[in-house]
Amino acid sequence: MFPLILLYVVLTIIRPQDYLPGLENVPILPVVLLLAFASWLFSSAKTFAAPQFLILPAFLLILMISEVTNGWTGGAIDELARFGPVVIAFFVFGAACSTQKRVRVAMGVFVVCAAVLALHGVEQSRLGTGWTGIPLSEGGRIQYVGIFNDPNDLGLLFAACLPMAVFLGRRGTGAMRPVWLGCAMLLLYGIVLTNSRGALLAVLIIAGCYVWYRKGVVVAGILGVVGLTAMKLVSSRMDELDAGEESAAGRVDAWYAGLEMFRDNPAFGVGAGNFTEYNELTAHNSFVLVLAETGFVGFVTWLAFVGYGFWMMLTIIRHVRVPGTDPKVEAEWVMEKQLALTLLLSLCGLFAAAFFLSRSYMVVLYLIAAMVAGHYIGARKRWPELPFFRISDGGWRWVPAAAGSVAALFVLVAVLLRTV
Repeated sequence: MFPLILLYVVLTIIRPQDYLPGLENVPILPVVLLLAFASWLFSSAKTFAAPQFLILPAFLLILMISEVTNGWTGGAIDELARFGPVVIAFFVFGAACSTQKRVRVAMGVFVVCAAVLALHGVEQSRLGTGWTGIPLSEGGRIQYVGIFNDPNDLGLLFAACLPMAVFLGRRGTGAMRPVWLGCAMLLLYGIVLTNSRGALLAVLIIAGCYVWYRKGVVVAGILGVVGLTAMKLVSSRMDELDAGEESAAGRVDAWYAGLEMFRDNPAFGVGAGNFTEYNELTAHNSFVLVLAETGFVGFVTWLAFVGYGFWMMLTIIRHVRVPGTDPKVEAEWVMEKQLALTLLLSLCGLFAAAFFLSRSYMVVLYLIAAMVAGHYIGARKRWPELPFFRISDGGWRWVPAAAGSVAALFVLVAVLLRTV
């Protein structure tokens, strides 16, 4: 099961089937996922011991219902075909990432795959075209094939993998340590080449959260201001980080349009994938996109899915143990917390970038979320004193949390519109 789902991750990110001759019409990705799912079905390692394993199928059902409530019954089948594989991948990968070693291996696979895409970007920036045959995008920004054909999507991947690369570099030994640290530098350079404001802000947020954890909020705030200033020097587009700038103004208008869609269809939205039927631009915000397309019901569900991941990693980090006498046990607990911190920082980078992109249904987001859920399930087996998360125990909190988030989005958009 684990090797098959790792192969699926590699094919999902590097995507040789999208550019190698003869593979265009070969269903490699679905076949590998089907084999991994079959292995999961017959495996004793399959688990449902996290709320996300219930929430994600519920979200799929809401996606289907959103199509039906907007008059397209056939759209429910389309959503099942489109998002169903994402749910399957989450189930399999979440069950597979149950040990510390497997989580580290999964991180390594993500980092190596992201580094390959960054190398493609380096070649692309120097020659004008990468080995995939894909040229630079408009404005000289690097891009890849398939789901990463947008520079911003590349930046999101690089930002999410950066904490993993740094962790592996710090924990690595021998010849592998400089390799992982080199990957981290390559990912940073790749982010610069994407010239993605969202990705650069994600890096700043990752660094700020880490400094906050280590040094406190004051130091993090000071370094955040310094970092933002430095990034404006690095990226030409960071100088345009203003609501009145044309690109930013278009995003704000799209957010406003999304909120209007929600007001007109508050329960189940305008239907999954239908945002651009009502607005020329996509939402440019994963939270607004879910709210507009699936309504409050879908937004509560999706927010709970995302929120539990953050909550789980914070629980491990904040958990206080009575130190024991066995140094091996203590070292294992230290590793547990370091893995949780790394995954938490990856989530911070991932959703910081996703706040400026319409990537609510992107498979990479759910693969990283699966790693998070799997790590917590494994941690609970190793440390039974960690709490068990149940939707029945406090799941209602996500309703007021979602309501508050919606209100915050309305306030944010109202403020930004006044500055345009």
